[in-house]
Amino acid sequence: MLTRFSWLPFSRVSLLFGLLLAALAPFAAAETGSPAPLRIKGPIDEANLVTLAGNPPPGALARSDVGAVSDDTPFEHMFLLLNRSPEQEVRLNSRLAEMQDRKSASYHRWLTAEQLRDYGPAQQDIDTVTNWLTSHGIAVNGVSKSGLTIDISATAGQLREAFRTEMHAYTLNGEQHVANASNPRIPAALSTVMSGFNSMHDMMPKPAMIKPKPDFSFLCDSTCPPDFTGYEQFDEAPADFATIYNVAPLYAGTQPITGKGQSIAVLETSDIKSADVTTFRSSFGLSKYSGKFIQVHPGPGCTDPGRNGAEVEGALDAEWAGAVAPDANVELASCANTNTNFGAFIAAQNLLDQTTPPDIMSLSYIGCEAEVGPAGELYVAELWFQAALEGVSVFVAAGDAGAANCDDFDTATYAAKGIGVNGFASTPFNVATGATDFLDTAEGENSVYWTATNSATGKSALSYVPETPWNDSCASPLLIAYAGAANPVEFCNSSVGSNFLDIVAGGGGPSFVFAKPSWQNVYGNPNDGVRDLPDVSLFGSSDFWFHAVLFCMSDVSEGGTPCDYSTPAGAFFNSSGGTSFAAPQFASIQALINQKAGGPQGNPAPTYYELAAAQYGTPGKPNKGALNACNSTLGNAVSNRCSFYDVTFGGNDVPCYGTNNCYGSAGLNYGVLSTSDISPDPAYLTGSGWDFASGLGSVNVTNIVNQWP
Repeated sequence: MLTRFSWLPFSRVSLLFGLLLAALAPFAAAETGSPAPLRIKGPIDEANLVTLAGNPPPGALARSDVGAVSDDTPFEHMFLLLNRSPEQEVRLNSRLAEMQDRKSASYHRWLTAEQLRDYGPAQQDIDTVTNWLTSHGIAVNGVSKSGLTIDISATAGQLREAFRTEMHAYTLNGEQHVANASNPRIPAALSTVMSGFNSMHDMMPKPAMIKPKPDFSFLCDSTCPPDFTGYEQFDEAPADFATIYNVAPLYAGTQPITGKGQSIAVLETSDIKSADVTTFRSSFGLSKYSGKFIQVHPGPGCTDPGRNGAEVEGALDAEWAGAVAPDANVELASCANTNTNFGAFIAAQNLLDQTTPPDIMSLSYIGCEAEVGPAGELYVAELWFQAALEGVSVFVAAGDAGAANCDDFDTATYAAKGIGVNGFASTPFNVATGATDFLDTAEGENSVYWTATNSATGKSALSYVPETPWNDSCASPLLIAYAGAANPVEFCNSSVGSNFLDIVAGGGGPSFVFAKPSWQNVYGNPNDGVRDLPDVSLFGSSDFWFHAVLFCMSDVSEGGTPCDYSTPAGAFFNSSGGTSFAAPQFASIQALINQKAGGPQGNPAPTYYELAAAQYGTPGKPNKGALNACNSTLGNAVSNRCSFYDVTFGGNDVPCYGTNNCYGSAGLNYGVLSTSDISPDPAYLTGSGWDFASGLGSVNVTNIVNQWP
């Protein structure tokens, strides 16, 4: 049985976590079925306080404290977290295991949000907490259906008086932020049910997408873009995706599998121009299908964010969520960030509390585990756990900084904070999606895999295209081989390699929070005892080797351009890359699976690994025939029986500096991210079967859909 919160000790120096939350202790007893007793006992003594250790102030802010904010500063819609009793944890874990067991009478008998309240704190305990909050002047906006999240609004003065922590202003990289200056403290009597806050600061997650850079390619000279010619046909349109990943046969059958009847929600913090979705679908031959698109702002506590700087993420998510399953309905669920809460989580919480939640959800934002913190990770795990119990499949982008997801992939030229993974993707209740690039350009084989011109629907791909982990940095094994360099340390410190000092690469690495789930048992996956990322990958390059993914975002006020795909420049400025694309693409694939399987599938990760183990084998027992036949480097000669294409050349290693998981920088400007500071153990290279750079690899969609149990 999967133990839900088997958290690891926070011992690595790169993690700024403190003590484990008592609410996260693992339990293995049998289900008792007995109701939880009242856990708040005795009077609430304001003089007898304990610290809620789950909300340490973000470490990066401590050096830039400019003092407390004014007492009347408002903090809207903060999520205060409660917990279950140990007995309830055991019962609910048991229930989830039965839902995933095809031999159980409870198989796929999902719970409703209302039924989850039976596994939450006693109503009298919730009332005690809310009464205590209101006694300090704090507004209680509502309680989630599960009984685990209380939405509150308060001023800085009220938070200081109730939780004994000041809210301070900070200046970081020229930006103004607010955050708690210390962990909150509460009366000891309340600590039996209270875990902490989802977030007490405004350092919000960022989208996991990468726009092509002006000097975007090793092969590109000063004339491009937008003056380059001949490469726009190598960008991935929906029809190319259907060819490369073998979706097309599903559309052509006597009973077409197109996602009909399925609903996909993309979780966002910006609205988009609905006309962009229409343009995308009409440009690429999707408008003949029945899939509908709507934008919603699910309440309560959800404020319409309008169109803002995250619009490009919303556009590509909404368009690609309906591109692989064109008859599925897509809703963009967006809420504005508050100064302590992530709008996409407000949207997700409210969608899951609805009577009929969406079948599938997709999130393409990044917050590394160390920054999310223990209470934040507890909230994310509870959110995706609730989704799994309700039958909702969740796909989350693994990140765009290789294994260095605590560093900013948009601005960092090297990794400084060590190995870290996206804390929104590392729970056992979601699928973490990585990214690949195509090998054909580097191998001089464009004409083997692409036609010279695009069809009316944008199709130019001829077959499956060999893949390598997406990596735009000087530590990329593909770039190093192409340049004829000896090793990544030498290349990153060379005059040529220094032009590619960045950490842009597909996310992957070990969790420092969650234990390995029992289903992550496949050949290649290490015996490390932890949840490993990513699970699966799809193409997501940002034009480094003249391949990117097309989308439409025409809002000029937010950096968009007209969606004219007929010219190289038009295609270039409406193309992008990142693990952002893989999350909605896999959500769209899940809609095909759901339609064929006859309904929602809950957390699909265990089944992906079950299918992968049948192909690759299990640890210590490789299936050598399938591993050879499904090797991605075979390209168009790869076996048509593969469910997964095993990506075996390349890696997601990136340059680094310092002594935090960094090898080779001593005496030089830069080293490479490594699992050791004293030996060259790149983090990470591909391997046979599962690996940290691409997970299980990419997929043959028709085979996955048809083999889904």
